[in-house]
Amino acid sequence: MRENRERHAVHSSYIWLGGLQGAAAVFGALLVGVLPQIIPELFNPDSLGQFVNGGLAAIIIALLFLNTVIVSLAASFIYRLVSYKHIWYEFGDEEFSFYSGVFNKKRVHVPYRRIQSVDQTASLLQRVFGVCTVQIDTAGGASNKAVSVPFLRKADVEALRADLFARKSAAVGAPFREADAPSSFGNVLDAPAEVWDDVRGVFAGSEVDTGRISFQYGITNSELILTGLSNSTTLVLVVGIIGVFSQVADFVSQVAGEAGGAVAEVLADAGLALFGNSLIALIVVGLIALSLFVWVMSALGTCISFGGFKARRRGDRIEVERGLLQHRFHGVSVDRVQSVVVKQTFVRRIFGFCELSLGKVDASSGSGGMEDSLSEGALVVHPFVKVDRVPEIVAGLVPEFADMPTERRRVPKVALRRALVRRTIVRGWALWCAVALALLHVGVMFGVSAYGDGFMSAGELFWFDRIALVGYVACTVAEVLAAVGAVLWARSSWFSFNRRFMQVKNGGLGTVSVCLPREKIQFGFSKSNPLQRRAKVATITARTAAGLQGTSTRLIDACEEDAAAWLVWLVPGGNVIE
Repeated sequence: MRENRERHAVHSSYIWLGGLQGAAAVFGALLVGVLPQIIPELFNPDSLGQFVNGGLAAIIIALLFLNTVIVSLAASFIYRLVSYKHIWYEFGDEEFSFYSGVFNKKRVHVPYRRIQSVDQTASLLQRVFGVCTVQIDTAGGASNKAVSVPFLRKADVEALRADLFARKSAAVGAPFREADAPSSFGNVLDAPAEVWDDVRGVFAGSEVDTGRISFQYGITNSELILTGLSNSTTLVLVVGIIGVFSQVADFVSQVAGEAGGAVAEVLADAGLALFGNSLIALIVVGLIALSLFVWVMSALGTCISFGGFKARRRGDRIEVERGLLQHRFHGVSVDRVQSVVVKQTFVRRIFGFCELSLGKVDASSGSGGMEDSLSEGALVVHPFVKVDRVPEIVAGLVPEFADMPTERRRVPKVALRRALVRRTIVRGWALWCAVALALLHVGVMFGVSAYGDGFMSAGELFWFDRIALVGYVACTVAEVLAAVGAVLWARSSWFSFNRRFMQVKNGGLGTVSVCLPREKIQFGFSKSNPLQRRAKVATITARTAAGLQGTSTRLIDACEEDAAAWLVWLVPGGNVIE
């Protein structure tokens, strides 16, 4: 029989603030699903529209709109008011319990020792009122959704986090290892972020002490700006715009050539004679302006998203928070960290920067949002940092990982030849696309020679040749990049291991370096196909619990002797490198 426990209710803003958010969702659904069906009928002469004029139809539409708003608000507030009495959480001796549901009762019991992280998110409106939503991840994989406790005051969240981690530490007996003295880095967006935190919100309550901070850092102005400018999404958008507009410009140039003076007259009438009556010049200028605008806006959005970035070590957990408008806070116990990951894109590699993240056991929140998909299995602890600062951050934030191996076992010379064949031929999609395009080209030429204009007109053949030429150039560029990537991979890929850790680095145009504690490796294996055995190489793979379904870290074509030594090191109780 369950003993009497204190029930902790969520904040009353769950009713009215959550009701407004729910009403907005209901209203949007009604607006999209109902009004498009009604409005055409109001103006249809064969239906209701024949009895009303335009003014009466407008009044009816306004009344329907108002009625939709009222129904949405009423339904949302009634549901929230009823469900508010059935949602609470409580602390037991061994587990945290969360209760919710009106008709379908739901009780979630989470053992303290199973808690992986306690995160929180707050929208702009929630930040104004000092409330947020808390997610407690239990590291159960994709089928075990995170426990979400909505609309808690900031003070309640801070007390909840401190209490949960304290009970977890007591349950598992986790030791605490002191880190270095706090460090400090800042940028211009930290000041408004600190103002947000100082104001806290209308209902936030007094700040709760959640433990001593032993190490903390932020990001500098240059790091913040470069994080935005090097955003991969931005680069993809810019490249996409350039590709689309280049095709449009090419098409317009042909049209302009055929139209002759008519286009020039139109440009002159539009006051565009300064471009030399060239529509291509106008399109190029528009392309550059639009690309710069997209780049700047995306960079600005990324900077705001990382505004107020702070990463810290507090007790036996790691905390990362960011977001000037929408605030995100991630707190994970250090015992759930599976690896230290250093990633470099091609551009970042040139300038000596990287992204530093921690691989962790993850649980799905079930929201399926972009943010979740981007962060599954990894906690970014610095989005853009100099490579030479990584050891300092690791030593302060996760000193448990500070003893990384230094002896590098590089892939042998034969791996370069195998990488070239693998990337440019076996997996060389550009080569096979070029072959398919060439076969298509030959077939078209044969059809034209056999059937003449009946198969393809001269104009159509002209455009086909131009498109094929673009395809050949793109495939050639892709093949060259694949070959360059193979050479860079062979020169910069290696693995190493010492008494406690193994580290694997896979190079190329970009690089990924992963450091794994031996105790976190679930299993590892070495395999080789006949061609690898002939070249005396093998593929090594180490499996950890990071992510939703686990993560495999592998290195292709490691030296056969090094792979054998690694397998001996991997065996529990086997030989290790001192």
